Amino acid sequence: MKLYIIRHCEANGQAPNACLTLAGSEASGRLAKFLSGLNIELVISSPFTRAVHTIQPFVLQNNIPFKLDDRLKERVLSIEDLPDWYEKLQQTYIDKELNFTGGESSNEATKRINELVEELKQSNYKSVAIVTHGNIMSLLLNYYQPHFGFEEWKQLSNPDVFEMDFSKEHPVGNRIWR
Repeated sequence: MKLYIIRHCEANGQAPNACLTLAGSEASGRLAKFLSGLNIELVISSPFTRAVHTIQPFVLQNNIPFKLDDRLKERVLSIEDLPDWYEKLQQTYIDKELNFTGGESSNEATKRINELVEELKQSNYKSVAIVTHGNIMSLLLNYYQPHFGFEEWKQLSNPDVFEMDFSKEHPVGNRIWR
């Protein structure tokens, strides 16, 4: 199975109902064209508005089956306002059990997204796209490629697309978005 891991387009904030910016909406159209040649059989998305709006043009133009899955939601670092969130996030790539008030550790978030990936690997699908968020995406990539960490997370774009081929013994996430 090939898995396409897609990060949402640029949005107006981090709230679950944050919409895409004008640039994000334009990028979702370019993303739809880019994905059209990949023979994707199913799309599963985070329920967050920015993720759904990112993939909507592709799904509608290509009549692709579409599902929402809470396991693709962005990781909550903390329910408290963290003025130093950036440094705290960096710490969670070093200490994967580190947990801030009301948030998920890196290991907890990785387990959540990996449950979905394991289900997909056991399915009959040959090509699936998941639409998610930068932090959870980077944790999934880190699971298969331990060198993919905080610095690589900082390099992700909105949108971004990685391809993983699970027919190989050691799948590697290759960035295919240009």
